[in-house]
Amino acid sequence: MSSLRLISFKLCPFVQRAAIVLRAKQVAHDIEFIDLKHKPEWFLALSPLGKVPILQADETVLFESQAIAEYLDETHPPAMHPADPLRRAQHRGYIELVSSALMHTYALFTHAADEAAARVLAEKVKGVLQLLDHARRGKPYFDGEQLSLVDAAAAPLLQRVAWIEHMFDFGVFSSLPGAAQWRDAVMADDIVRGSTVPDIVDLFRASWEGFLGGVRDDAVARANR
Repeated sequence: MSSLRLISFKLCPFVQRAAIVLRAKQVAHDIEFIDLKHKPEWFLALSPLGKVPILQADETVLFESQAIAEYLDETHPPAMHPADPLRRAQHRGYIELVSSALMHTYALFTHAADEAAARVLAEKVKGVLQLLDHARRGKPYFDGEQLSLVDAAAAPLLQRVAWIEHMFDFGVFSSLPGAAQWRDAVMADDIVRGSTVPDIVDLFRASWEGFLGGVRDDAVARANR
């Protein structure tokens, strides 16, 4: 059995995907956190793209979160992907949808200069969650009673949208009760809860408060005109 080491950044949602799968399968592993603003030379030598996550399996290096998740799923049963090839392909497509929504969420902070721009991005996130919730068809998790790889990919998104809406209400979950139920199930799951550092919410708020503060200031100014 390979010795596994996950290279991580505390706030990275893509690393969290790998962490969820490792925890779901109870795979022994070490985790090492790095500062992405000051990337160590040893990390740059390992990571072809200079990004996390990186999973070291003995001398072999895996990169990209979904490649890592699928490797773990194939080597540590039971599978979190469907056995049927057609449904498995569908799930891979849904994971790409989740990734697009995560990038919209990131852009909300880095590219939204005002409330209007932020709400455009929030609507894109809402559209993805609406599609995913329709595919979920009322099940507790995406594909039934247990976490799937789609849930592992979506959990960081659902968490971050929930945290954002505590700081600035974009109305994402209030208009999507099914997605809100999915969010609640995922965020209450012990596997998901243990997939981050304990102070993740404080770190997230501290990291993004400045960006949301600008959007909030614009909203206040518009309301007072």
